[in-house]
Amino acid sequence: MNTTILEREAELATLATAAREAGTGSGSVLLVSGEAGIGKSSLIHGIRSVLPAAGRLLVGYCDDLATPRVLGPLRDLIGSVGTALTRALERGDRAEVLETLRAELDRERQPTVLAVEDVHWADEATLDVLRYLIRRAARLPLVLVLTYRDDELVDDHPLRQLLGVASRAERVRRLRLSRLSLAAVRQLSEASAVDADEVFAVTAGNPYFVTELLAGGDAAAVPLTIADAVSARVAQLDPASAAVLERLAVVPSAVERWLVDALEPDSLALLAPAEQRGLLRVTPRRVGFRHELTRRAVVDSMPAARREAANRGVLAALLARPGIEVSRVVHHAAQAGARDVILEYGPAAAREAADAGAHRQAVAHLRLVLDQQPVLDPPDEAELWERLAVESYTIGAPSEETVAAQRRAVELWRGTDPLALGAALRWLSRICWWAGSPDQANAAADEAVVVLEAAGDDQLLAMALSGKAQLHALAGRAAEAADLAQRAIVLGRDNPAIRSHALNNLAMAQDVLGDPTTLTTFEESLRVALDADEPEHACRAYVNLALVSLARLRLDVARRLLPEGVEFAERSEFLMYFQYLQVAAASLHFMTGDWDEVSPAAEHAFDASPPVRCAALTVFGRAQLRRGDPAAVGTLREAWRMGIGLGESQWVTPAAAALAEAGTLDPGADPALEELTEAYELAGRFGTVAERAELAYWLGRAGRTVGRGGLEHPYALLADGRWAEAAEAWRTAGCRYEYAMALATSPEPDDQLTALAVLDALGARPLARLVRARLRDLGTRVPRGPAASTRGNPAGLTERQLEVVRLLAQGTSNVEIARLLVVSVRTVESHVAAVLTKLGARTRQAAAERAADLGLLKLR
Repeated sequence: MNTTILEREAELATLATAAREAGTGSGSVLLVSGEAGIGKSSLIHGIRSVLPAAGRLLVGYCDDLATPRVLGPLRDLIGSVGTALTRALERGDRAEVLETLRAELDRERQPTVLAVEDVHWADEATLDVLRYLIRRAARLPLVLVLTYRDDELVDDHPLRQLLGVASRAERVRRLRLSRLSLAAVRQLSEASAVDADEVFAVTAGNPYFVTELLAGGDAAAVPLTIADAVSARVAQLDPASAAVLERLAVVPSAVERWLVDALEPDSLALLAPAEQRGLLRVTPRRVGFRHELTRRAVVDSMPAARREAANRGVLAALLARPGIEVSRVVHHAAQAGARDVILEYGPAAAREAADAGAHRQAVAHLRLVLDQQPVLDPPDEAELWERLAVESYTIGAPSEETVAAQRRAVELWRGTDPLALGAALRWLSRICWWAGSPDQANAAADEAVVVLEAAGDDQLLAMALSGKAQLHALAGRAAEAADLAQRAIVLGRDNPAIRSHALNNLAMAQDVLGDPTTLTTFEESLRVALDADEPEHACRAYVNLALVSLARLRLDVARRLLPEGVEFAERSEFLMYFQYLQVAAASLHFMTGDWDEVSPAAEHAFDASPPVRCAALTVFGRAQLRRGDPAAVGTLREAWRMGIGLGESQWVTPAAAALAEAGTLDPGADPALEELTEAYELAGRFGTVAERAELAYWLGRAGRTVGRGGLEHPYALLADGRWAEAAEAWRTAGCRYEYAMALATSPEPDDQLTALAVLDALGARPLARLVRARLRDLGTRVPRGPAASTRGNPAGLTERQLEVVRLLAQGTSNVEIARLLVVSVRTVESHVAAVLTKLGARTRQAAAERAADLGLLKLR
């Protein structure tokens, strides 16, 4: 009996409902997850039995290739979709694919179920298309079904970003498939002599494992591994059939019939025994293994020489067919050790991947080519190294490797092409800054300007000048930055990329100078980049505009921009900017007192390049500090060390201020006077108004009063004793903790009581303790702190998680919870997952029931 029929009725019913709803134009997304062998593919095959008469099923597959096929699962649809989409897929133009795919799926009265299997193996271009569909599925006659192995998703897996997008989309359902019960295994075993209880004990109910062990049919010795079970079945084949099976096994996907025929002309007769024994599934269009684990078991059992020979056979067949996907050629060339083929097709595969936005795949192809140590002319080799460096920079790859690749490109360009050398030096400068080496960045930028001034190309020179302006602006050398940025704008006035880049740098300089038009200049930089489809410059504009808005307490601007910027950076596959924007989002949550949201955002950048990691550690550590986490000072010390190494006020000032704050919250702690003094001297020359004002305040608290120079900032007001004005400014901006901090300095008990109420609501225990002590000294009756039942509970839920579980108990959806708590849907999803884990529940209903049993729903 089919395992799908046994214990998948509920899932198939969900699919049937979704397909009927799609027929009315109300599409949806189904995320089907589970371990290998759990029955995801069987469920997809079962869809045909529940489709409406007018419906159609399209299935694409992601394969376990060393470097995934670009748009691979969508290219599987060729032959089942219209001419326009077919042509777009053949050309690999992502924008054209998106346009024609939407038209293909938007067929009135013909609902489509588009299933993409094993998306944990998808390339970036495919993930980008799926993001596009997820956001629009609710308004299409479409059911988008994505299957994946959730137990293989490490923290930085690219699929996690897609799942985050899905969590914020409309009409998304999740199906996590469970293992077979003992009763189901007994039912399946009725026709077999194998002991059902023993099968269940060995397989733990994994449907694929159960099927394989039952197929072995040996009651005396149940195989201990699936590899043994598969090997036993392969051993029953005649040698010719087994040989064909091995040749097909090295292809990590279903094998098209033309390729089967190319590998073995008399294939059908030879494959029949393997099909009869349940190893293969044969259709008129393709031949595939019944399960990926079966294919792997066959490949793993092959001697290395036979694996290489089989890959060579597949490679020869692919090369003999016009228009074949270059990523497949490169995969089999690598498996076959065909160095010449890698060198010929690898660069093309990298270019195809980059053009489609699959930057990780482009990096993998370029690394493979360069690993062959090709003997090339210097310009050709330099181009490969530079492409590798730029693609690695795009995805936020390890900075040492990226810098090394670009340095190699620079050395190869020397003595050949001065224009290429100047452009390469400009890139080296940018990459060195991201790697945390500002001195090396400046040296490369200076050389780039010298080389390009002599070469006579105004466009390249303008970009080099803008790059140098950027370094000056980042270091706080505002006047020099503004002069170079203006010069770059004039030289590159007809080039929107240069104009956007230079405007961004000009705006950073204006910010240090206190220019009121700063935000307007940033907005123009962003508009120019978006209009010209320049994603890198647009991402950078989003980052800087958000950060300056936060520094100027324009939290409304940051709140509007950040979701747009995060989505744009994610869609554009600029991982480093995605990480930086997440840090900006963490900073917004920190400033508004939504500290539960700081860690989920900041943790995206804990492994980022040094500048972004420094910022992430600072905001994370400061949120820890205000909650009383003893690990906070260690985190902030690490941020300080990184900031000093980077040498710029934008990193040094926040870390020094945080360490100083730690000293005020713990009377026995180091007041950080040395760090504050060093930071203040740097900010005095190169810092912004906000940086200088905050440092002046904390220096005063540490016992060294400095002049504020008329700075208009709440910290400067507070340092001058104008606590009421500071409190009002922070209240208006939405900075709850700083508002309470300012009120706490008032001599009036009523103000301090108000501050205490805010601090208790925030969970800011260290400062709340100090305010309570101050009130006692004034002889004021001090309210008790939060009850122990609200600080802790039998399940160890945080206050925010308690809010979430109470709303779950009311049947509130994630979207509604997000609206009520004023957080993102993705954040709600994280909280729901944490609640389920802490309560030991698998469903929302079970979590609510468990919370009720523990009395958590009655807590107030």
